Amino acid sequence: MTAEILFVKNHFPEKYHDRIAIVGGTVRDFMLGKDSQDIDLVTDLPEAAFLTMGFRLVEATSSANIYFKYHHSYGKIEVTSIDSMAKLNEDLRLRDFTVNAMAMDLAGVHIDPLNGKADLQSGLLRACSDHTFTGDPLRIFRAFRFEADGWKMTPETVKLVMNNVWHTSFRQMPVERFSNEMLKALAMTSPERFFERMIELNVGTEFLPELFRMPQIPAGPLEHHPEGDLFTHSTQVLQRAAERTTDPRARFCAFFHDLGKLATDPALYPKHHGHDETGFEMATEFCNRLCLPVTYRRALASVCRLHGKANKWEELRDSTKIKMAEQAIKAGIADILALVSVADKPDGVPMFGWDDAVRVAVMNTRELGIDLEKLESMPIENRSSYILQKRVEALRSKQI
Repeated sequence: MTAEILFVKNHFPEKYHDRIAIVGGTVRDFMLGKDSQDIDLVTDLPEAAFLTMGFRLVEATSSANIYFKYHHSYGKIEVTSIDSMAKLNEDLRLRDFTVNAMAMDLAGVHIDPLNGKADLQSGLLRACSDHTFTGDPLRIFRAFRFEADGWKMTPETVKLVMNNVWHTSFRQMPVERFSNEMLKALAMTSPERFFERMIELNVGTEFLPELFRMPQIPAGPLEHHPEGDLFTHSTQVLQRAAERTTDPRARFCAFFHDLGKLATDPALYPKHHGHDETGFEMATEFCNRLCLPVTYRRALASVCRLHGKANKWEELRDSTKIKMAEQAIKAGIADILALVSVADKPDGVPMFGWDDAVRVAVMNTRELGIDLEKLESMPIENRSSYILQKRVEALRSKQI
């Protein structure tokens, strides 16, 4: 914290130092020995003081307004304004969890009105008050996100979630706030915990109704899916993917790769013929509803469509392998598809030769040894098949 305190002291004029405190996640991370991703401050300085120092006001609809500034070394600097520093303890008690309700002034004095240090040492997530979630229901998903990073809610905190009905509050909440917590959770050490908690505590059907249907849907014939239901299968695939990558987009695709199975007619259970293409068609609406970036939508759609073929990689013709590599490259999932395919199988058998197919798929005509005059003399409708044949020859020759 010495570096952060020194930075804040240097950033703000000395006359303001007794009116500023470092709070929240910055203090928590310091006490855990982690590098903080940003700096959170509380102050009673007037707005004019921030504007003259290059901060900009960010007005919030569901929380206090903040002043924001980016620093190349310390990341985001976010400042919450309060009426008086005498009310700092009151401000801390209004925060979400005790581990986030600690502060440190610029003299290095630790301020901990709710004994957050003890919960920090025990890895416990304890609500600051009985009104923690009613004040901002998003904090429920923030708690799930923390649990995905190894924290554990106290029984009293769990009761605050379970002893209320959240449907109306969630319907009024912008879906982007939920999705932001979900994507953060996907980057944590145990991302599956976020979804498990949603089901265990039965909250969030307004945002992810698909999730709550998964436990009732067979993953497939038991000889291929002894784990039984779709939720268990998807969770296992996510866990195996998380062992291989920290990329939230890859993990997202791993968890929802069987999205199309949700549309299977129950009369056809336990099989899901055509779920790959169905998932491709469902992915756009699914991701758009969650207001996810276009890269997520494109990636999930293509993973849904291609993962079935990827799982049969060794059985495919060379031309089919190259076409699949071309599709994966176009969708930006060349690495993700191979990862999901490995994670989709308990034995983790990789797609041997996938990297070769990807390299061949991006080779230009010169690298493929194609005579341009010969190519131009061909009927236009024959050119693509000729280029594909050259790619097949390159793949087989291993001259890549």
